[in-house]
Amino acid sequence: MAGNDLNKGDADGDNFRLHLVTWNVATADPPADMSSLLHLESPKRPDVYVIGLQEVYSGPVRFLSDVVFDDPWSHFLMTTLAPWNYVKVSSIRMQGLLLLFFTKLEHLPFIRDIQSTYTRTGVFGYWGNKGGVSIRLSFYGHMLCFLNCHLAAHMKNVTERVVEFEYITDQQIFNCEKAQRILDHRLVFWFGDLNFRIQDHGMHFVRTCINNKNYSLLWSKDQLIMMKKKEKLLQEFEEGPLDFQPTYKFDLNTDIYDSSSKKRKPAWTDRILWRLRPKALPSDKQDECGDGLDTNHVKEPEEAEEKLLELRQDLYTSHMEYSISDHKPVIAVFTLKLKKMYTTPLVHLLAEGEWSADIDAMLLYRPLQPFPSSSWDWIGLYKVGFTSVSDYITYTWVKDDEVAIDEEVIKVYMSKEEIPVRGGECVLGYYCNTLQCIIGISQPFKVHASKVALEESLHQTGATEKIQD
Repeated sequence: MAGNDLNKGDADGDNFRLHLVTWNVATADPPADMSSLLHLESPKRPDVYVIGLQEVYSGPVRFLSDVVFDDPWSHFLMTTLAPWNYVKVSSIRMQGLLLLFFTKLEHLPFIRDIQSTYTRTGVFGYWGNKGGVSIRLSFYGHMLCFLNCHLAAHMKNVTERVVEFEYITDQQIFNCEKAQRILDHRLVFWFGDLNFRIQDHGMHFVRTCINNKNYSLLWSKDQLIMMKKKEKLLQEFEEGPLDFQPTYKFDLNTDIYDSSSKKRKPAWTDRILWRLRPKALPSDKQDECGDGLDTNHVKEPEEAEEKLLELRQDLYTSHMEYSISDHKPVIAVFTLKLKKMYTTPLVHLLAEGEWSADIDAMLLYRPLQPFPSSSWDWIGLYKVGFTSVSDYITYTWVKDDEVAIDEEVIKVYMSKEEIPVRGGECVLGYYCNTLQCIIGISQPFKVHASKVALEESLHQTGATEKIQD
């Protein structure tokens, strides 16, 4: 890779910063603070966060409540990232496996064709204690897939881990003609508690290497590195150097490796790898799925193999300060350089006039490109800093509440009954049901506090004071 090319300007493509996290949390609840793990204080904050967790607590009572409400980890991460203007685009959970995808608000209308699925491998495939969960999507027209796995444990099961990975990549099917399987995607990230161990070396040698930071002396006996020499599929995946100490297994709330009677050998069980698909075949005309879009309006003229230019790993490390689990979290930061297949959203949204709970409101939207609209499309009103697509204050059905249409601009009604009485900074988002995503976001606008509600509040306060007198 020509790393310096990634620093060039927009003429050659746009740069995006991706921050991936993998962490086996050993059924613990979130820590009080994850700022350092997420690099929230960094001047170069990511465009995208992808967070894969394993062994999220899934006892019967907790798991049933998590089906209805966000689990503690999802809730914590959404509330942590929302003030920094990140929105949860998608998530998927299979028992203890959890995968979340967040993006900066500005990218939201350009993330489309979002699909997720899962594959069980643990206990004969009936219980989701092992397996893989994935999210695939189109990012500015390029097909990306993120796969979070928890593979078979124990030193002896190295071959079983590879078989499970191959089974997951073969079994997961997406409703997309151009990328039905994981490996059909232009770029795949594979991460999780992959459970590969350090074999042959004795405990004393391993710990001495760790204490002296001679990690490279252990690489030749790392099972994943060893298996990559044998397995063709694994050879297609790249990984940065393991220049950090093994992330498993620690005594809880310490930086001390396993001191129990079992004295498990340290290992790099927690990994992040990627695969950039070889150049596309000449028949590949676009990366979008068959989503009903007029691709003449969506894609730019470059051939598919030229669209995604380069991927560079900028950081690959662990965070030792987190000790709620017997694993340490691992992060990888990437710079993704690509040419956008489209630079404008599918619709433009605008709040018309002043908004408050005192009067019915009007909004305008204008399609900028043809898209598959339906009677199930809706426009949501969101507070600035909303956490996810479903975190709206209220919404209006586009087709039901249209009040005026001309050739270019459509006017839609929103009832005052649903507008927040206290007001605040808000945005509008157009959700396309066919594409299953938000395809347009308005500029922030002010919803004024209700004058009627304020007068009623003052009147009630005055009446209360009279009674007390």
